[in-house]
Parts: sequence; structure tokens; C-alpha cells
Amino acid sequence: MGPPPPPPPPPPPGGGPPPPPPGGGRGGPPPPPPPPPGGGRGGPPPPPPLPGGRGGPPVPPPPPGSRGPGAPPPPPPPGGGRASQPPPPPLPGARGPGAPPPPPPLGRGRGVPNAPSQPGGRGRPTTTSSAPLAPKRASLKPLHWVKVTRAMQGSLWADTQRQEDQARAPEIDMSELESLFSATVASSNSGSTGIGGNRRGTSAPKPEIVHLVDMRRANNCEIMLTKIKMPLPDMITAILALDSSTLDVDQVENLIKFSPTKEEMEMLKNYSGDKEMLGRCEQFFLELMKVPRVESKLRVFSFKITFSTQVEELRSSLVIINNSSKEIRASVKLRRIMQTILSLGNALNQGTARGSAIGFKLDSLLKLTDTRARNNKMTLMHYLCKVLAEKMEELLDFDKDLVHLEAAAKIQLKSLAEEMQAVTKGLEKVEQELITSETDGAVSVGFRKVLKDFLYTAEADVRSLTSLYSEVGRNADSLAQYFGEDPARCPFEQVISTLLNFVNLFKKAREDNIKQAEAERKKIEKDKIKSSPAKRDSVDVENSRLSPLKKESDRMFSPRRSKAG
Repeated sequence: MGPPPPPPPPPPPGGGPPPPPPGGGRGGPPPPPPPPPGGGRGGPPPPPPLPGGRGGPPVPPPPPGSRGPGAPPPPPPPGGGRASQPPPPPLPGARGPGAPPPPPPLGRGRGVPNAPSQPGGRGRPTTTSSAPLAPKRASLKPLHWVKVTRAMQGSLWADTQRQEDQARAPEIDMSELESLFSATVASSNSGSTGIGGNRRGTSAPKPEIVHLVDMRRANNCEIMLTKIKMPLPDMITAILALDSSTLDVDQVENLIKFSPTKEEMEMLKNYSGDKEMLGRCEQFFLELMKVPRVESKLRVFSFKITFSTQVEELRSSLVIINNSSKEIRASVKLRRIMQTILSLGNALNQGTARGSAIGFKLDSLLKLTDTRARNNKMTLMHYLCKVLAEKMEELLDFDKDLVHLEAAAKIQLKSLAEEMQAVTKGLEKVEQELITSETDGAVSVGFRKVLKDFLYTAEADVRSLTSLYSEVGRNADSLAQYFGEDPARCPFEQVISTLLNFVNLFKKAREDNIKQAEAERKKIEKDKIKSSPAKRDSVDVENSRLSPLKKESDRMFSPRRSKAG
């Protein structure tokens, strides 16, 4: 009898069946393979790296349970050794009947990258199932740079690729980096189990809110709602009741701004999901959509709130213009001053084409300051005040007749016309909404009652305001015609502005004259003290004969008058 058949080679990695013995399976059945290391704990070891490929037959792998240093010697060839030693597996390339290829041998040469280490090598075997899991790296905040994927030759990055340059880079402390630049922020949600417990706990995830409206508009809408601080049903009740004690005009204007558009209404109508999961803006839109033509009703509400104030302000402006026009035309003092200016102008322009005037344009009043005396210290406006102070002192306070002049200068008739038109159109929209709301049903019953009462009083106020507005228009045109001006070329605003400027220039010239007279009086008194008694008496006689203003007038304007003659 021949020697007993050798045992089969160790099983290949992955747990597959062992290869059949060489020689077609002669002899008895092979003995079972040895148990895996560690008493069967863990899975099969990973495959070893491929050999270096330097020729020669590959070295067979060691048995899985080997713990010695280095690789074990290969088994002897079949039939030529002791009976207790198993034969080696068939050589690569040998294709015996039914023989599978041998497992990849152990080697240290270049093989397949990223292959795990051989289980039977130095130290304890490390399998994927028995190795401890590495701690999960925290998510870090990214550095948004533009990555260079190919280093240009001669650049900093090309030099950095060298080994000696790489050694110069400092080692990064990842734990410190994660503590400083971690992207995750610990939250204090109710899902935590308290001190020392899990952060998320075992609570179910919070359902997500559904947003259908544009996020920016939705956020602004929610901010607006937080300022109103009112439940949505109460808000709708206040709108339908036109209750200005609950909602002011600013809140109503914001509600108009965030009323749902037609597209948003269609989007919400077509939404088939759970409406309780919609955002606060969407819930607000759904509540407003319960009111027919909610935006139109809000605009009526805003008009009602501001109507009384708007009408009173408009009426006050119209009254100011009316009173100012009447005061200017009724002022006798202003008329006599205008005649005095005409006399001065004709006296200066005597013998010229500008002389013998029967009147002058209104803007000529502002040119009195342009005509200066020879010493450039006195203007014709100063001289006018001087003449009036000497001969018609009662006219110096003519501005007291023009009580509403300054207030009228701040009003523009064009703005009043726009406000009047806005009131009229607003009232028309109120009437239209009142008629349209008849088909709204029960939801608009209270709205229609309040609106009907408001409309009754508002129409009477607008009729009275319209009559006053027409009267103001006629008086404004008459004022321009009073000064010989065409209302189309010299409108009311220009007339009022010119007269106000003239009054201010007249007051300033009068104050200058008073200061000048006071300075001359002090100078005369000072000279009187310094002079002898004889000279003092002569000065007193001179002061009693001529007033200081008269002397200044003769000195300033007599040369010009003689030259003109």
C-alpha cells in the first residue's frame, strides 16, 4: 500500500469550498481544515496582497491559526516526503482535472493597492469585523477656496509636492480644529434626555412645515403678523367690522401689502396636503381667502380710517388760501406802498423809456434791493422804508394785514387738486364695494351696515369740500389779476411767494435803517461831549432842523437825482 493521501490546502479567503487534492482525488477522504483563529470569532480574514511578481513559484499562504513570526515553510511535494506532511497546491498554470487556482500567496512586492495585511503575519490578526470602529469625524465648516488640481512647474505648489517641503508643514491638531470649526451646533431641543443623556433622545422627528409662498415674502409676512399680535380670526372680525379701534391705518396698509395674489390663491386652492402643516404665512392667506375680495375691503377700511383727517386737512388748506387771497386784496396799506414804489420808480426813471409807468410787474418788488446808492450801503428798499418812516409811518406794519400769507406760501394748489381727486375716487370705490358686497352673503352683513352709515356722512362732507375747492380756484385766479398778472403765467403760488419775499426784505431794510439811525445818534452825542459849548449849541440847532434819516437821504440820493435831471 502506498502512503496516505495528504491533507487539502487551507481554504481560500471568503469561506469557499477547499480545492480537491492533486492527482484526481486518489486515496481516502482528506481531513477537515483547522479551525479559524480565535475560536471562530469574527469573519474570514481579508485576502493577502499579491506577490511581487519576480518569477518563481509563489509561496503558499500560512495556515490561519499561525502566530509565529514570518511566513511558514511550504509543504513538501506529494509522495516524496513524510506521510504527515500535506502536499503543496498545484503550481500556477497547471490545469489538473478539476483543480481550482490556488489562493493568492503572501508577498511584500508591489501588488494591488489598498489590500489589507495578511492575517497570519506579525501580531494579532485584524479583521474588519473584530477591529474597533474609528470615532466619527465631526463635520467641519468648509473653506470656500478655488482648488488647484495641477501645479504649474516652478510654482509654490510644485515645490510643495516635494518630500522635503511636505515635512515642513506643521501637524494639524484635528481635535482642536473640530472644536473650533465644527459645523454642527449643539441644540437645546426637547429631544435631549437631560444632563448626560443622548442629545437627540428617542423622540420622533418633528414634522416639517410646508411652505408654498416665496420664502422672502413669507418671512416678511410673518414679521408683520408678529407686530399685530392678534389671532387671525379676531383680525378678520375687525376687518369686516371696519373697527379702527382694533386695527390702525398702518396695520391695515400692511395687510393690504400682504394680501394674497391670484396666483397664490390658486396655489393654495390646489394644495391637497395637510393644511395644518402649512407655514404661518400660508395659514394667514387661507384665513384672508375666507373673505370675498378681501383686498378691496381692506382698501375701503384704510380709506374710512383716514377720511376724516384727510378731509379736515384739505379743508384747512383751502381756507388758508381763501383767507390769504382776501387779505391781500383788502389791504389798504399794501396798496399805498405799491403806489409809493411806483412813484419812486418813475422818479428814478424820469426821462427814460422806463419812466411814466402806470404800474409794474409783481416780481419788480424784489428788484428794489438791486438798486444801490453811490456808497453801496443803502438800497432803494432802504430808502423806501426811510420815506415811509418819515411821511407815512402808519404803513410800516402793513404785513400785519397779511395774517395767512406765510401759511399760504407753504401750500401748492396742485397738491390740493390731487388730494381732492383722491377723496373723490376713494368715495366712488366705497360706493362700488357697497354694491358688490350685496352678493357676499352672511359674511358681509355687518360690513355693509357699517359702510352704509359711513357713506352717508362722507358724501355730505365731500359735497361741501367740492364747493369750497371751486371757490378757492376762483379767488386764486382773481389774486393774480389783482396785480395785473395772467393767472396762467403767474399762478397763485408765484404771487404768494413774491409777496412773502418782499415782506421779509422790507422788514430787514427797516431794521437796518433803525440800526443806522441809532449809530448816528450815538456818534452825534459823542461829538457833542468832545466839542466846545459853542459847537455843542450849533450841533443841537442842526439836529433840531434835520433828522438823521433826512440828512442821509439827501446825501445818498440827491447826486443821482441831479444827474438824471
